[in-house]
Amino acid sequence: MPAIRIVLITAVLLAAAPLPAAPLFEDPTVLDATLEGPLAELMREPERREQLPFMLHAEETEHAIKVRLRGKSRLRVCDFLPLRLNFRKSDVSGTVFAEQDKLKLVVPCHTSERAVKNLIEEYAVYRMFNLLTPASYRVRLLRMTFTDTARDGESTRLHAFLLEPEKQLAGRLDGQESELPEVSLSWLDANQMALVYVFQYFIGNLDWSLVRPLEEKACCHNGTLVKTDTELLYVPYDFDLSGFVDAPYAFPPPDLRLKSVTQRRYRGFCTDREHLERAIDGIVSKRLEINALVRSLPVLSEKDKERRVKYLDQFFRATQDRDRLLERFEKRCLD
Repeated sequence: MPAIRIVLITAVLLAAAPLPAAPLFEDPTVLDATLEGPLAELMREPERREQLPFMLHAEETEHAIKVRLRGKSRLRVCDFLPLRLNFRKSDVSGTVFAEQDKLKLVVPCHTSERAVKNLIEEYAVYRMFNLLTPASYRVRLLRMTFTDTARDGESTRLHAFLLEPEKQLAGRLDGQESELPEVSLSWLDANQMALVYVFQYFIGNLDWSLVRPLEEKACCHNGTLVKTDTELLYVPYDFDLSGFVDAPYAFPPPDLRLKSVTQRRYRGFCTDREHLERAIDGIVSKRLEINALVRSLPVLSEKDKERRVKYLDQFFRATQDRDRLLERFEKRCLD
């Protein structure tokens, strides 16, 4: 066989080979880790977004990384702020962080017990959506020790979680991130959007939209657009203002005249009933798995778990009168 033909065949095989799996998000177990660096210095000036050197220890390996603050709304209401971890890809080969570059670390808003419980509840929402569709962000829960070298090595042990990077999400869906500044409903996959509408209602979340935030270049608010060969998908994130989490800083939009975020309000766009019914059926079919997930969560007391299960049960009871629920959706849907 001519050498040029061997080269061409090899190139085709390499091009067809799947991307290597990111082990970090393949494992559902809780990862123990320590993040060591000048945390107080980093938190002191949230608007600077300066990267500072830290050491990350996990699974008997250590990584020299850069860390900076991220986020917007939480910078205004929290005193423990979300972080972005910046790895050198050449340093993580063969470790739990293989294939990672930049990772979003979601931390409790404060170091209080209530804030840690709220973080666990938001983590649970991501996991619930994973049960319903692959077009969802994967997460990895951590037991993280934060060692602050700016305060003589003062340590705080808290739960936190890592969020799957946008590029990995898009690659997993055989697509790529879209930077469209706006979208038309006709461009979006109708079944995925119906699932998003009903799921946001299910968890009592009003903090999302298909409109581009003023300070952003791309659509949409608390959602990533992924373009595949056949469809455009909206993948939601940021669920801390949902009724399921019921964070102390969460309030419903004033124009909706709701007393609490725990009050559900359908905020999806008007769509065919068949799509909504398929979405409802999908959530109902996972009821046992969703409840089992909630009951398996760490940190939360049995009373906390029971309260969260009861909140979700309100939705499941409503689905028993399907026509009435659909009429409620159609009355509130956005044109």
